[in-house]
Amino acid sequence: MGEVIQFIPKAERERLRLIREARAIYDSVFPPADPVSGQPDNAPIVINGTWIHRGGEPLS
Repeated sequence: MGEVIQFIPKAERERLRLIREARAIYDSVFPPADPVSGQPDNAPIVINGTWIHRGGEPLS
């Protein structure tokens, strides 16, 4: 009880999916310069004022 559920419109989910897909394509063409770390960077990023995990799920 007391849990907050954030509504994310379908258009926003599609936008995030397209961003992830574009990032994957970009990374396949231009690999990241730091191949030392085998784990992905889980630091959140900000896109148009929205905090997003690298996995694409918005932060609550």
